[in-house]
Amino acid sequence: MLPAANRLRTGRDFARTTKTGVRATSPSLVLYVLARADLPTGPKFGLIVNKSVGGSVTRHRISRQLRHLISPELASFPTSSQIVIRVLKNRSQYSEELSSLVNQVQKKLQVSS
Repeated sequence: MLPAANRLRTGRDFARTTKTGVRATSPSLVLYVLARADLPTGPKFGLIVNKSVGGSVTRHRISRQLRHLISPELASFPTSSQIVIRVLKNRSQYSEELSSLVNQVQKKLQVSS
């Protein structure tokens, strides 16, 4: 579980991140990152797992797995960033895909800064 200070909670934050943030895509995940100057508490993270991915048990399993995988990666993002992961397909393992997406987004963030 992530600390409350590191969780995205409002629909407005999710919408802002997905519409204006830097994006990296893979066959089963989309990673959005938005760097903001007004976040004093460190990077904030949120998940979007639609019903099309599976039932409640499947969606919660995927959410737990992704939270576990992204937790050590949060330190590599700027402290003033918002991160959203959208799950497109159910997979048994997301670790390689997620690490590839994190690398892609970090390169894009370095180019844009």
